[in-house]
Amino acid sequence: MRKIIIALICTTSFLMSSAQNTSVEKSIYGIQTGLLGVWAHNELKLTNAIALRSEIGFDAGAFSESFNEDTEFLFVLIPALTIEPRWYYNLNKRESKSYRTDGNSGNFIAIKTTYHIDMVIGSVPNHLNFISDISIVPTWGIRRNLGQHFNYEAGLGIGYGHLFEEENVYVKNTN
Repeated sequence: MRKIIIALICTTSFLMSSAQNTSVEKSIYGIQTGLLGVWAHNELKLTNAIALRSEIGFDAGAFSESFNEDTEFLFVLIPALTIEPRWYYNLNKRESKSYRTDGNSGNFIAIKTTYHIDMVIGSVPNHLNFISDISIVPTWGIRRNLGQHFNYEAGLGIGYGHLFEEENVYVKNTN
């Protein structure tokens, strides 16, 4: 019986000493740019593996419109507000392999919720009207560090978007 108790104590103490306490950062601020916009963001720690990301910025849009006989190419910026809880699920695994986890470098699953304000920055013909919308997109993504002050992110998701109709505006399919 003594041997079993000693083996149990040794095993428990070994597991407790090798347990890792890797955590997301307390608060991260940054500026991001991509192919279609620029944003300022903050990630706030909620638990050791969950952070709440809030973001404000401009989503870019480029399209061609030919309502009249003339065809125009338009480039616009649309203000966007985003809130996104993120679960960084592999921080302990990255730490055990001696990979960087600072700056919340890891894989994550998120629910990205974005609201576009019905305002357009850019030249838009008078007969066009931007309609505000909201989208909810479950996302899988990665974040990796490049040096001390730069990182890159990539994400993939599919979700739901809803247009908020205005009076006297016809939208064929709002969802």
